[in-house]
Amino acid sequence: MTKINRRSLLAGAAATGALAATAKIAAQDAITVTPDLSGQSILITGCSTGFGRLSAEYFARLGAKVFATMRNMPRAESEQLAQLAIDEQLDIHLIEIDVLSDEQVAAGVATAERINNGPLDVLINNAGLSFGGPIEIQDMAATQLTFDTNLFGPQRMIRAALPAMRSAKSGLIINVSSQLGRVIAPSYGMYSPSKFALEALSEGLAYELVPHGVDVTVIEPGGYPTMIWKNANENSLALLARSGETHTEGYPALVERLGQRTGGGSTDPMDVPRAMAQVIAMPAGTRPLRRAVHPGSKPQLPINDLTAKVQVGWLGESGFGPWVKGVHLR
Repeated sequence: MTKINRRSLLAGAAATGALAATAKIAAQDAITVTPDLSGQSILITGCSTGFGRLSAEYFARLGAKVFATMRNMPRAESEQLAQLAIDEQLDIHLIEIDVLSDEQVAAGVATAERINNGPLDVLINNAGLSFGGPIEIQDMAATQLTFDTNLFGPQRMIRAALPAMRSAKSGLIINVSSQLGRVIAPSYGMYSPSKFALEALSEGLAYELVPHGVDVTVIEPGGYPTMIWKNANENSLALLARSGETHTEGYPALVERLGQRTGGGSTDPMDVPRAMAQVIAMPAGTRPLRRAVHPGSKPQLPINDLTAKVQVGWLGESGFGPWVKGVHLR
């Protein structure tokens, strides 16, 4: 079978039907075959708990060299992960990175590239946070911290890792968004706005990187029982404590629920690392722009499908056409 990827699109050699067939085959293979990540170097942010911690362990067990990053090291979580790497002889390197710090981001990525003796194969922007509550009660401290973590943090990491990837003409950037980055529920504060922005950043970046051989995939999890809920409840209660009645009085039902939110039920958070591993193992140029992950409802899917059609219809025959088709017609 002829290998079809976005580079052949740029050369004008690919047909839409063949691309769709190739993408379908790649997706089926990713689901049924346990990924082998041997030889892959992967940097993950936010590895103290949740998807980040699970991904670091899982990818390393699949043979990858993992750069597990977190802030405020040394800490119990970093020591536990380091001991696990020793016990299981996993190729895991702990690096301190607070995604809010330009200096730590630059130094941490440089350290990973030095240990790897070259550019990273995969960057996973996983670190994130949330404040609950109505938009009006989100003060500027909460608003700035949410966007600085969920949007500007990934941008810092991208700017640090991308030059070496571009030089190598290869690489993958995975940005962990949420289904709330495509659909809206009341009383999630600035979480959805920040994730909507991350989705837009990711899509624009994906187009721009087509000529450079670097893929971008957005992971869109639904609800899973991770620490984000506990942390969001604590953040929300702190926000409520400093909010004045001027802003809270209009939303008694929503304010009453602050600090009580849970999510995910009995779903398995390992769904997310497994989905990311499948994407990583796919051939370059065939990876999806977006991957919804949840065993239940995925309300973002029709939105994802529609926006892809709109983008191709709007820009497909323009000067940007090869880039847009190179992302959406795989």
